[in-house]
Amino acid sequence: MKKVYILVALMSVTLTSYAQNITDALRLGTTDITGTARFRALGGAFGALGGDLSAIGINPASSAIFTRGTTSFTLAVDSYDSDVNYFGTTNNTSDEDVSFSQAGGVFIIEGNPSSKWNKIALAFNYDRSANLDDQFFASGIGDISIANYFADFAQGVPLDLLQLQSGESITSLYQFLGEQEGFGAQQAFLGFQSFIIDPVDINDPNNTVYTPNIVGNEFDQRYSFISEGYNSKASFNVGAQYEERLSFGFNLNSHFADYTESTELVEFNDNEGSLINEVRFQNSLRTISNGFSFQLGTIAKLHQNVRLGLTYDSPTWYTISEEGTQRVSTVGSDIDGDFTTSINPRVTNIFQDYELRVPGRYSGSLAYLFGKQGLISFDYSYSDFSNLTFRPTNDAFFQDLNQQIENTLKGASTFRVGGEYRIKEWSLRAGYRFQESPYQDGETVGDLTGYSAGVGYNWGNVKFDLAVDLSEQDRNQALFNTGLTSQAAIQRNNTAIVGTLTFSL
Repeated sequence: MKKVYILVALMSVTLTSYAQNITDALRLGTTDITGTARFRALGGAFGALGGDLSAIGINPASSAIFTRGTTSFTLAVDSYDSDVNYFGTTNNTSDEDVSFSQAGGVFIIEGNPSSKWNKIALAFNYDRSANLDDQFFASGIGDISIANYFADFAQGVPLDLLQLQSGESITSLYQFLGEQEGFGAQQAFLGFQSFIIDPVDINDPNNTVYTPNIVGNEFDQRYSFISEGYNSKASFNVGAQYEERLSFGFNLNSHFADYTESTELVEFNDNEGSLINEVRFQNSLRTISNGFSFQLGTIAKLHQNVRLGLTYDSPTWYTISEEGTQRVSTVGSDIDGDFTTSINPRVTNIFQDYELRVPGRYSGSLAYLFGKQGLISFDYSYSDFSNLTFRPTNDAFFQDLNQQIENTLKGASTFRVGGEYRIKEWSLRAGYRFQESPYQDGETVGDLTGYSAGVGYNWGNVKFDLAVDLSEQDRNQALFNTGLTSQAAIQRNNTAIVGTLTFSL
């Protein structure tokens, strides 16, 4: 398969047609809780508690709460169930995934007895911050044809660019268009060569106006979506404790994500006047992202039983690489009878890297400890997603997209509460969390609500924790970002069973 490097300044076409719209950018900017079983059982409300390796990821001062060196490893079984409604037809999809979701360790350096600095902590922790595995199937009788997708891209493209010249093949012309004209011209080419669209004047090589060969307002559509991947964060931490009352910490974080998405739309129609009666359009996209951020945090012991935590998360700066493939096939009927067309360029488009700045976050936490019998903890965090920014900011398309972000997104709050009760070596836990939608309309992606519970047993130097974590969130997902923008209403429920093994020195 050939590879095409699309480096021309047509990023608007590239991003509109492939994955990167606002919702997909938020895939890097919003995460649900992951990490150790104890952390998840308490709903992630650990900002004022510390003493847990996943807690380091939300408050760097957490490492200074440890009293001895500790390592932990976490295995998670994630399953999800989605109900998808598309024009009144509902389909259900479910799947599950097993992964090592957390691993880390902390090393404690005791302070000099004559110093008020009691200890220094050095830690490393890896958390899979989001599991991006997903799939759903939507079907129904839609009122917009996929032909509109190709027609939208074709307007303004000269006809002679879409016609095969002597000695040219589908592969060579698709490759040429990608290298010289951009992704939009490739979409026009696919639509023209598969007879989904036609020029207004077939005899004019300078024709730039196109019409669909599919008419009507009833289309039997079946859309399949499959994604695989993860967002991860590796935190390199240093913490210190002063007089057992104040703990401070700093994280330098490395973020990385690997995401693959495959979609297929199959559309049927028997509308009078349609040249094309069946379309099968397949797309695949792989996105690799690398980024960095830092965090500053403190935990203060206000009273023997009361702790306060404060954290600042810097923005995260990502560099994103994308590549994708396409193919389309059609079945039609004219005066000569039925015909079938298959356009498979066998070319991988590799797009120019771009950057994304995910806004920072402020967090405050309060915990009350009932001696050694238990605790209750509350966390609040806020991030203004209207500050999410695509770069370079001097690019005309990115300027428009960033303005759209300001008009579409808003600041969002997250609330987490958790409690733990100890009975000798046993610990019983429960948690709740609410993550507000970053969208002003609250419907494109809805609020997330989660519940969790867990149990732990302590053998002294070894601990085992188990948690069950449930969450639910609704969203409305457009099949494509232009042309066929009909939405599927998705109700998704996630269930995670998490086990963590912890060793202390």
